[in-house]
Amino acid sequence: MVFASTSAFPPIHPWVRPMGVAWVDAPYATPLVQSFREALRAALLREGHRLLEQPEDGVELLLTPAPFLTPLRWRDALLFTARRRFGLSKTPTIVSVIHAPTAAWERALDEARAFLADPERFRGESFPYAGMAESAWEALLNQGRRGGPILLLERVLQAQSKSIRALLLVGDEFLEEAYLFDLVGAHPRLRPPAEASPEERESLVASNVVRRLATVVSTREITAHETVADPLPWEVWQRLEAPKAMKRAGREFGRRDFFTETISIDSLVHVPAVSDAIADQYSEGCYATWEPEIGALVATITGSARPFDKTQLTDDELALIVGVRPDKQGAVVRHVLGKRNDPPSSEAVELFDMDEPLPRVTWEEGGRTYTVPVARSKLHGHRGIRAYDPRVVEYVSMDDAYFHYPVSCSTEAQAMGIRRAFSRSQALQNPDDPRTIAFTIIPGHGVLIAEKWVRGKVPFQVIWEAMDFGALEITPRVPQGPFRYTQGPDGRMYWDETEEIPLGLWPPGEAQER
Repeated sequence: MVFASTSAFPPIHPWVRPMGVAWVDAPYATPLVQSFREALRAALLREGHRLLEQPEDGVELLLTPAPFLTPLRWRDALLFTARRRFGLSKTPTIVSVIHAPTAAWERALDEARAFLADPERFRGESFPYAGMAESAWEALLNQGRRGGPILLLERVLQAQSKSIRALLLVGDEFLEEAYLFDLVGAHPRLRPPAEASPEERESLVASNVVRRLATVVSTREITAHETVADPLPWEVWQRLEAPKAMKRAGREFGRRDFFTETISIDSLVHVPAVSDAIADQYSEGCYATWEPEIGALVATITGSARPFDKTQLTDDELALIVGVRPDKQGAVVRHVLGKRNDPPSSEAVELFDMDEPLPRVTWEEGGRTYTVPVARSKLHGHRGIRAYDPRVVEYVSMDDAYFHYPVSCSTEAQAMGIRRAFSRSQALQNPDDPRTIAFTIIPGHGVLIAEKWVRGKVPFQVIWEAMDFGALEITPRVPQGPFRYTQGPDGRMYWDETEEIPLGLWPPGEAQER
């Protein structure tokens, strides 16, 4: 087998396009980084991308070296200086390339494990990570408890390199493995097969990195929401059941510790004029339920509008979604008179649009009959599903490309992938199917769970009771790439969180339930 061949990988997303890429030199490039740079250049050309000798207007991706576990001054970070330095009209996607010698990486992992095992020992002057904000101790503890030592170190490296996206290369003379980090906390481990030669290992990782970054650059955010001219009267809003159900659901999921801690850049590192831009892209999840009386989706607002606790909602933290723009670039929102009307969650489009290929059903309530989407409520969070009962719950897989080349949140690509996944749900396509829950995993990101309408149950009750009874077992860990569920002795389907498939060896179609 020729490991360096792009045929070793599954096909990339059909919408991925060529991009303009430049490498910006910095004094932190080790021999391994310099070698990998050449592998990247070869992979970029092989994949049909445009290499620029110097950044110029229109460049979409900049890569630059950064030091390992050493703070970079913000004045030296491209995130803050690229536009002015190179005369660019907008800031491109920027990736810091960081080299960790094998022994140094193992020491860093051991120290992160020690931090999580006994965090009080690392307070104050004993805090091991330089250049961080005073509040970083608590922020890193929360991140480590969510995703383990890798996520803790990811946040450290992002803060120290002043870069949202980072590529970590681990090895000494030759590359052994790599990690790709992003804002939401994705940390896929890119591990070539052990039997590959050093050159093949480097080429495999470089090709995979190029495809992953091209996926990121090729996606578009879909947060250009529009507002209809006819606001809903306050007295109508007050009598609706869905807003009340949303508030109760927040409390119920809070008791079950479903929502992850929100992370802000300011909690990790003090830098100028970046927190607002970051907040626009990152929150700790969202949820929504259908309101039959007015034929609309009641959803949580975006976490970038202002900080709020999803377990203690008020009317001001809810938005009314009545449709999706024809070009799919945002949701159509209806304001409510008498309350604050912040924009809905960045996932608003996918929460509404996923209903389009699914059937509608009739629902009787209060002596009236309504036609409603088959999916009553939807819950999205940065969690995974460790196990589920297939008699009650259906897992629907996203397309193969999403497992190998993940997409960012709030993008057209994610909404498209979720819609396609749920369109294949037998439980939702057949309203008489006895399974009342369907879910999909968004690799590197989290889970989206949908429930059907069940007589005698309030919105989301089917989901939280499934959590209580073991039909849905939530884990803080999220699959970072291809994975599978296998049946256990109790009949439930289990995800083995320790299973890992080297690059280029997972056949297409395997990221499915077995």
